[in-house]
Amino acid sequence: MRFTSLGSGSKGNATLIESGDTRILVDCGFGLRDVESRLKRRGVDPQSLTAILVTHEHGDHLKGAPMLANRYRLPLYTTPGTSRSFKTAVATYQPINVHQSFRLGDIDIEPVTVPHDAREPSQFVFQAGDYRLGLLTDLGSVTPLVRDRYRHCQALLLECNHDPRMLAEGPYPPSLKRRVGGDWGHLSNQQAADLLASLDLNTLKHLMISHISEQNNHPDLARAALDPVLDGAAAVVQTLSQDEGCDWIDLETV
Repeated sequence: MRFTSLGSGSKGNATLIESGDTRILVDCGFGLRDVESRLKRRGVDPQSLTAILVTHEHGDHLKGAPMLANRYRLPLYTTPGTSRSFKTAVATYQPINVHQSFRLGDIDIEPVTVPHDAREPSQFVFQAGDYRLGLLTDLGSVTPLVRDRYRHCQALLLECNHDPRMLAEGPYPPSLKRRVGGDWGHLSNQQAADLLASLDLNTLKHLMISHISEQNNHPDLARAALDPVLDGAAAVVQTLSQDEGCDWIDLETV
């Protein structure tokens, strides 16, 4: 199994996961032409996608998904709650049950419910053979379920959205600051570090710092919060960018 980020941040998110002949695009928070260009940079023809999977309805995750699904007749998987925000009908829509795992081609997919201010949000853990990849962004607090589901991953894309001090002193209006920093908003650097401390770091080989706020965080602050927890761990740590994401990472080479 291998993966690549096409971009991560408040302006758009998309992650591509591949195993064998199965290729899943998780989230599509970019416009149609933009995501086509980003896929091309990774050597991927949109027609080769097995399916699109969307975590929740916020624009930086859903924006281009219905259009991409309709143009290339791709199955689009979301929860029924998320599908209520489609601005256009999607004939290939497939509902998922957040309490039931399912399989797409070579990849097993385990939905994980998370506290976020969306209708029916879900994050996911992907498994192909012995390899597990966790995608975990867009949650305001860490639940026991989250700690359990993400405990044994070889790769983890983990939200480090904001630094609380930067958020408090930043340009957002008070209502948005409360939303972002609340239990149904986004993870701070320290919340991400606390979660990491409860996981099996002997298993973790790749940690991708994800969904960093351009206004309320900085990669150096995120690393400063995570480094004490990762001290002695073998995980390779990378920060995902909004414009470039990251190149392909093959879990079978770790």
